[in-house]
Amino acid sequence: QVQLVESGGGLVQAGASLRLSCAASGRTFSIYNMGWFRQAPGKEREFVTRISPNGDIAYYADFVNGRFTISRDNAKKMVYLQMNSLEPDDTAVYYCAAARNIPNCDYWGQGTQVTVSS
Repeated sequence: QVQLVESGGGLVQAGASLRLSCAASGRTFSIYNMGWFRQAPGKEREFVTRISPNGDIAYYADFVNGRFTISRDNAKKMVYLQMNSLEPDDTAVYYCAAARNIPNCDYWGQGTQVTVSS
C-alpha cells in the first residue's frame, strides 16, 4: 500500500513559479514510477509528467514545453514538481500518482489546487 499526499498548490499570477510536493508512505515507494496529472474544470484528467523508479528517466506532456521539472527523493519518499512560467491554462487540480506498470496507476493522492491568474 502507498498513500500519497500532495501539497504546495496555491494562487499565483501568470509567470510565477510553484513547487508541488507529494509525500508517500509505504515501504515500497522506490519501485514505483511516479507521475503528476491534472484536471481543469470541465475537462478530463490529463498526464503532465512521470519519472522512473530510480529517477533517471522523465517524460513530459507536450504542453509543458520545458517549464516543469519532476524529481524524486527515494530516501525521503518524496516527489516534486517544479513549475515555472505558469500560465492561466495551467489552472487545475494537480494529482500525484504511483504506477508499478505504466500506464496503470495504482495509487492516487487527493490533489492540490493550482490557480494561475492573468
